[in-house]
Amino acid sequence: MKIATELRSVIAETEKRYDARQDKRQEIKSKLDASELLQADSPERVQKRLQRLGVERFTAEALIDGRQPLPSVPQTASGFDLERLLWKNDLMRVSYLEQGTQIARSVGRIQIKDASGRLVGYGTGFLVSPQLLITNNHVLSSRQEASSSHVEFNYQLGLDGKPLTSVFFDLDPNTFFITDELLDYTLVAVKSVNRSGADLSRFGWYRLIEAEGKIIIGESVSIIQHPSGELKQVALRENQLIDVLPNFLHYQTDTAPGSSGSPVFNDQWEVVALHHSGVPERDNRGRILNIDGQVWQEEEGEHRIAWKANEGVRISRIIKHIKAQPLSSLAKKLRKQMFEANPVPPVAPKVEADATELAVSIADDGTATWTIPLQVSVQLGQPVMATGRPVHSVNGNGSQRQQAEDDSLEAALAELREAARKPYYDQEQDEQERDAYYGDLIDSADSLDSDELYQELSDLLSRTHRKKLNYKPSSHVYPWVDLHPDLKIRSIYSGQTFDPADLIREDFRTEQLRALREHDLKLRESTLSRERYAQELALLEASLPYNCEHVVPQSWFNRAEPMRGDLHHLFACEVRCNSFRSNHPFIDFDDYEERDIIRDGCGKLSGSQFEPSQGKGAVARATLYFLLRYPGDIDNAVNEYKVERIETLLEWHAKFPPTEYEKHRNAAIYEKQGNRNPLIDFPEWGDRIKFSLGLG
Repeated sequence: MKIATELRSVIAETEKRYDARQDKRQEIKSKLDASELLQADSPERVQKRLQRLGVERFTAEALIDGRQPLPSVPQTASGFDLERLLWKNDLMRVSYLEQGTQIARSVGRIQIKDASGRLVGYGTGFLVSPQLLITNNHVLSSRQEASSSHVEFNYQLGLDGKPLTSVFFDLDPNTFFITDELLDYTLVAVKSVNRSGADLSRFGWYRLIEAEGKIIIGESVSIIQHPSGELKQVALRENQLIDVLPNFLHYQTDTAPGSSGSPVFNDQWEVVALHHSGVPERDNRGRILNIDGQVWQEEEGEHRIAWKANEGVRISRIIKHIKAQPLSSLAKKLRKQMFEANPVPPVAPKVEADATELAVSIADDGTATWTIPLQVSVQLGQPVMATGRPVHSVNGNGSQRQQAEDDSLEAALAELREAARKPYYDQEQDEQERDAYYGDLIDSADSLDSDELYQELSDLLSRTHRKKLNYKPSSHVYPWVDLHPDLKIRSIYSGQTFDPADLIREDFRTEQLRALREHDLKLRESTLSRERYAQELALLEASLPYNCEHVVPQSWFNRAEPMRGDLHHLFACEVRCNSFRSNHPFIDFDDYEERDIIRDGCGKLSGSQFEPSQGKGAVARATLYFLLRYPGDIDNAVNEYKVERIETLLEWHAKFPPTEYEKHRNAAIYEKQGNRNPLIDFPEWGDRIKFSLGLG
């Protein structure tokens, strides 16, 4: 991804600055540990800070010198408690959260696209004028890149825990564009009205302040962000400012790093820095580590790096640079708005689904009265079943689909409970069903050549695939098919154990979120080109992934059914391993060693090829099944499977023979969809089938 690649050079410069300040940072730490907050920064900076908070100059000097006894500390003119600044009282007024919620509306997710419209990464940006947005240079480094990209607002959960409707705006670098690699910022115009007619002003903006005195060492900062393109999140007062450099601020935390292009706020919700990088933990070979202590890979995203310090560009320095740039008359007008126009509060998002705001009044006698909106839906001519029960319920809040999902969830959990009361694998019964399934082919297989055996099996698998299931792992994979003998689920690549009930519930929640987002996307379908719609659908798929792996990647068969829902190549796999493997073909690396395993044992990725840590026999047989069942859907290509790579699959098939787990899966899938995997039933057939006939 673009961000991860370009971030490496930014990180290198950040580390140089951080290492050069080691002695100074230790001196600062000693003062902070001794609760000498006003002595940790320079007297000039502290005085500017106190005066900005409304403390008179004489009092500020007394505080810095330690001459002020402070028996009680009053609230300052700015509404800020000095007690919190001086003695680190973490209690905050409720209005702090309300103000932060409003400010967060102006923060958006940047989807970075190349000239062909292909998504190459994500970043965070925020509105700093009626039409200007700021982010990092390493997020948007050129006019051309900005012209292909856009910003997405509302990519977050609402008060009801459901996704808001995203609103997209195109960037407009031809109207305004300033960027600087040293200060790592880009200021770019945004189209004031999007393609659906929505107005940018509904998301508000906040003015950047050039004056110093917005923060001093030892204070906490908050960061609003879209880490690696995820839903909007906030690191609320989780970082402490630990050093001030001429152009940069250093702040650190144990839990909440920032992400590229995020605003960094003080306790008055003033932007003090533009987050852009950090100092990562490294191993003894100098490799960047992730938060799990493993070697970090670019595919993981910056939020998975184990940061030991964060770095933001000082807003005062960015503003000075912006004001010094020669601009056209139109661009000058937009820049003037940035510093002189009055910020307009954002419009609160519409309440989604059945979330309802209740107004309450309390009388003198203690009686509470709630005023609620009343919604009534009427359906005429409702069909009824022979029993007299309505086919659909009418409840006025759109919960019909929700009820169906609840029923499906309960059915999946009931099937899981039933698993404990029935035999895991009945070998005798399965062999009888196997023999009946293949019939005369069992005896004639020896007389067929490799082409003929391939064709016979391919026809059989297709003809008997009677029930073509939709892709729904929470209902079809986790409750029974993918259980191991201990009735637990194990990731196909890492072997990590999961409670199947947890996976079922998690994937149902994911499915509900996906359904809501897909509904919103379909409402906008008429305003999007076919390519744009496909891109948005792919982004949705990536942002709400299931804990399930398609051994044959969906991109190879365009996510089509019945391939997408075919249980024979669906295996439980945690999201991190799933996304790490991506759509890379399997390979057996000659130099594969234990030290090469990354992502908590998911496997090894090199170039465009992947070797799993576990499950090699199972994934090989699943891929070979796919070649039999769907001829031509796997291409004879480097990024899929060249003919010679089939030998790797056959080697894994021979080296790791079918286990009881796979035999159980095969029997369970046969019961659900009607066909079987011949490589599990008759492993010896592997060397006799010409699988290359299945390549497109």
